[in-house]
Amino acid sequence: MIVKQASHPSPEEMTLVTVMGALSDPIRVGLVRILADGRERGWGELRAPIAKSTLSHHLRVLRDAGLTRTRQEGTRCFVELRHHDLNARFPGLLDAVLEAAHNDDVGAHVTVAGDPQPT
Repeated sequence: MIVKQASHPSPEEMTLVTVMGALSDPIRVGLVRILADGRERGWGELRAPIAKSTLSHHLRVLRDAGLTRTRQEGTRCFVELRHHDLNARFPGLLDAVLEAAHNDDVGAHVTVAGDPQPT
């Protein structure tokens, strides 16, 4: 069986327009907020009020922009935020986005399995 490896742009290949475009959707901002804790998450742990295929699309947009790194282990996929690479390429941008998202409650409807649901 051949497993297709996900490609990830190097920090030098990341562009501001692509990163900002990826952050233009509340679901994707919510995913970034979840991943900002530095933990790698299994795709199955992520909860959003959308179809699994749509969640997969959003995760691919984040990966293609360079915001996340995806790793496959057997049949499971894991995702983590590329905080260090983003800060090296765009210093302060991620922290500013996360603070604004928290202040405006953007993406709060995206959760992790087992966490209490937002009210």
